[in-house]
Amino acid sequence: QVQLVESGGGLVQDGGSLRLSCEASGRTFSYAAMGWFRQAPGKEREFVISISWSGGSTYYADFVKGRFTISRDNAKNTLYLQMNSLKPEDTAVYYCAAARVRGRGLRPGDIDDWGQGTQVIVSS
Repeated sequence: QVQLVESGGGLVQDGGSLRLSCEASGRTFSYAAMGWFRQAPGKEREFVISISWSGGSTYYADFVKGRFTISRDNAKNTLYLQMNSLKPEDTAVYYCAAARVRGRGLRPGDIDDWGQGTQVIVSS
């Protein structure tokens, strides 16, 4: 069993920054990739960004290009999402996710384990 626990969400102004963390425990070595999804009210959960276990490959949605960065510290079993230049449309619950998929971005159906989510609100 694997547990993913997010932290770092909150309220930020338009143009501001936030850093989300996701601490993993359990059989994390079985994952090929970890990443972040988000879900805004009334919308489907969507892929944001992911990184391979080695950290050598990253994939991201077009809407975060140049603004969000993903990184991981395997020694600490922790995944990070640095979000800069935040916009009101980035407001959503952000979910940490882990999967055994390799070589591409993640889809909700790929995910083996989800975190509980952390709320991000960007005010205009």
